[in-house]
Amino acid sequence: MEFINQTYFALRGPQGAPQSAPETIARLADRLSPSTLLADRRAAVLSLKGLSRDHRADVGKFTLSGLIDVLLNDAEIDADIGKAVLETLNVLCEADDTASPHARELGFRHTDQVLKDEKVAHKLFALLADHSFYLRVSILQFLSTLLQNRRQVVQGYFLKAPVGPTSFVAVLEEKREIIRHEAIFVIQSLISQSPEIQKILAFEGAFERLFTIVTSEGGIEGGVVAHDALACIDGLLRYNQSNQSYMRNSPLPPILLSILGFPPALPHDQSPPQGFALQLWDVPQKRTNTAMAVGIVGLLARSGGGNMADPLAFAFSRCLIEIGLASNFPTSIKTQALRILPSNLSSFPFGQMMMTPYVPVPETNGEEWDRLEPASALDILVELTLHGEYNGILEGERRTKEVLELRAAALGVFQNFVQREEIAEAIVQGMASPPESAPATPLLDALTAAHTTPLRISTVTATHMACLLFSHLLRASTHAKTLARSIVPPSAFSARAGGSFFVPADVAVGGPAGDETVLGGGCIGDQPINQMSETDTLVPALCVFLLGVCYEFNREPGEITRSTIHSILTRLGVDMLVGRVIRLREDDRFKAIGPDTLVLTPPSAPSHLQAGPAAKPEVEEGEMWFDWAFVDFWKSNYYTVQKGLHADPNSLSSSPGMGETAMLVASLKDVIRNQAKEIDTLRAQLQELTAEAQKPDESEALRAEAARLAEEARAAEEKQREVEKEQEDLLVLLDELNSKRRRDKQRMREAAMEVSEDEGDDEEEEEEE
Repeated sequence: MEFINQTYFALRGPQGAPQSAPETIARLADRLSPSTLLADRRAAVLSLKGLSRDHRADVGKFTLSGLIDVLLNDAEIDADIGKAVLETLNVLCEADDTASPHARELGFRHTDQVLKDEKVAHKLFALLADHSFYLRVSILQFLSTLLQNRRQVVQGYFLKAPVGPTSFVAVLEEKREIIRHEAIFVIQSLISQSPEIQKILAFEGAFERLFTIVTSEGGIEGGVVAHDALACIDGLLRYNQSNQSYMRNSPLPPILLSILGFPPALPHDQSPPQGFALQLWDVPQKRTNTAMAVGIVGLLARSGGGNMADPLAFAFSRCLIEIGLASNFPTSIKTQALRILPSNLSSFPFGQMMMTPYVPVPETNGEEWDRLEPASALDILVELTLHGEYNGILEGERRTKEVLELRAAALGVFQNFVQREEIAEAIVQGMASPPESAPATPLLDALTAAHTTPLRISTVTATHMACLLFSHLLRASTHAKTLARSIVPPSAFSARAGGSFFVPADVAVGGPAGDETVLGGGCIGDQPINQMSETDTLVPALCVFLLGVCYEFNREPGEITRSTIHSILTRLGVDMLVGRVIRLREDDRFKAIGPDTLVLTPPSAPSHLQAGPAAKPEVEEGEMWFDWAFVDFWKSNYYTVQKGLHADPNSLSSSPGMGETAMLVASLKDVIRNQAKEIDTLRAQLQELTAEAQKPDESEALRAEAARLAEEARAAEEKQREVEKEQEDLLVLLDELNSKRRRDKQRMREAAMEVSEDEGDDEEEEEEE
C-alpha cells in the first residue's frame, strides 16, 4: 500500500493535474538522489521500471546516471532495490537483432554510458557473491546483455576485476538450475575470443565444475544444461593450447570418454561393450549432446600430436574410430568422428586392431542388430569407403548426401593412414602378389568389377571410391607405382592363359614410333574428346587434360613419344582442345571442391522446366566428381599443360625458365633409375646368399657377404630417398620462382614500366584464351 501511495504522489501533478510521461520521469529522477530515503528510492526505481518499456529514451535521458548510482550504493544493501534497478538497466540497454534500428542504437548508447568506466562492471562481479536468488539472476541477465552489446569492453574490465574469476566459478556450484544455466550462458560469451580469460577460469577450477554439471545432468542423456556445459568446455579448449595441455594433464579426460560410454582403459585386444556400440537415438537432444562431446574428444586427440604411444591419445583416437566404423551412432556423428581424427594416423594399428561391426536387421526399424565377425579396422574402413554405411543395406541404390559424406570422411582417414610410403607400398604389394588361392582384396575387386547395363549407382560409386583409394596409395610413392604396374586382375588370368591381353581397339601394337596409327590414329572419331555433349563437358575436358599431361611431361624415350602425341593434337585442333580445358575450369562442380568439400548437392532443374513447385525430397541426395588432390594438381599444372599444347614436340618445356630444370630433373631421374636397378640387383644377390647361407654346410663367409649386401642395399635405398627429396625441393623452388616472376611482371605493368615482349607472352596468351 505504501508503494502505491508513493507512486501515486509521484505521478500526481500540482492540484492533482495529470502529468506527461517526461514530467513524471523527471520527478522520479529527483527521488533517486542519495539524500532521499531508501524506501523512496526503491519506489522511484520500481516506477521507472514500469515506464522503461514504453519510454526508453526519456528514462535513459533523465535517470540513467541516477540508476547507476543506486546500483553502486544500494544494491548491496537491499536486494529488492538491486533487482529492480538491474531489471530497469537491462531494459534500457537491450539491443535485440529483431528490434528497429533506432531501438538498437538507443540500447547501444545506454550500454556505452553504463560501461564508460569499470565501476559498474566491477560492482556486478562483486555482487555475484550475494546468494539472493533474484539478485543473482538479474545480475547474470544484465551481464549477458552487456556482453552481447560490448563484449570486448566487459572482457577488459573482467581482467582487471579483483573478484571476477572467483565469483563466476562459484556461481557454477549453484544448485538452483536457473542460476546455473544463466551462469553457463554468460561464461560462454565472456570467454569468446579471449584466451586470457579462458586460462584464468580454467586455473580457477571451471573445468571441474562444468564436468560436475555434465555428469549430474546425465551426460549425453541430459538436457539443454548438459549441452551448454559441454559447449562451455569446448569454448575453454578450442584455440587455446595452454588449456588443452592443462586438460590433458588433469584427471578429467577419462570422464569425457565415460560420458560417451567408452571405457577409458579398454585393452587393445578387447572390443568396447555393446552398450557403447549400440545405443538408442530417439531423443534429438542426445544427438546434439553427443556431437558436442565427440567434438571435444577430437580436439584433445589432435592436441596431443597424434602420438599413439601416449595412452590418452590412443584412447581418444580409438574411441573416434570405433564410433565411425563399428557403432550405430547417427551417420552425421560418425562422419564428424572420422573427420576430426589426428592428421598423422600412420602409427595407429589399423591392420592389427580388430573391431566388431554391427548391421541392422532389415525391417526392424533399427531395433534389432546383427553382430558380424571381427575384422581388422583397415578392412572395415575400406569396406565403408567402397560400399557405404552397413554395406549399403539401408541406402540401396540411392546416394544420400549424408552417407556420401561419411564415405568421404572414411576416404580421408585412409589417405591419412597411407601417407607413409612403407604402408602404401605394403598394401600395393599385397595386391600385386596375393597369397596362393587367396581371393582378390576388396579394393582390387572393386577396381575390376564389371558393370551391367543399365548402370547401377551402387556399383559405379564403389568403382569411383576404389579409384580414389588406389590413387592415394600411388600418389607419393614411386615404388608403389612400379608395383602397381605388376598387378594382374583375377579376371585377366584366363586372358593371359590364352596368350593375349586386353588391348584397346584404337591402339595398334608394334607400330613404329611416330606413326599416326600408334595412338588412335585411325579411330579419332571414337575418342571422348570429339564426342562433345552440350549437357555435360566434363569427360571431354578431362580427356584433353590427360592428353595434355602426357604430352607436357612425357619426355622419356619409348614407343609413344611427344611427336606421336603431337600428331594427335594437330589432328584434333589445339584451339578446340584448349577450349575444352577452359570449360572445365568454369564448371561449378569443379570450382566447388575444396580441401574439406568432396560431396556436392545435385543442381535442381531450372524453374521453367519444372512441371510445378519443386517438392523438397525426404532425403537429400549428393554426388561426387573430384577430390581435392586432383583439383589441387589441376590448378597447379593447368597453365603449364594449356600452354604446352601449343609447344613444339622437340622443345624442352613450355614454361619459361624450365629448360635447365627439365634437364636437371631428367638427370636426377636417370640417377634414381640406375639406383633402383642397383637396389634390385643387390636384393636379388641378397636373397640368393641368404638361401645359400641357410644350408647347413655353408661357411660363415656367405653369411658375412649377405650382411654386407644387405647393408649396401639399405645405403642405396637411403641415397635414393635423398635424391628424390632433392628433386622435390627443386620442383617446389621452381614453382616459387615462376610465381615470383609473374608477380614482378604484374607490378611492372601497374607501375607503367616497360615489359619485354618475351616477358609479356605468358599473360597475353592467357588473357586471349
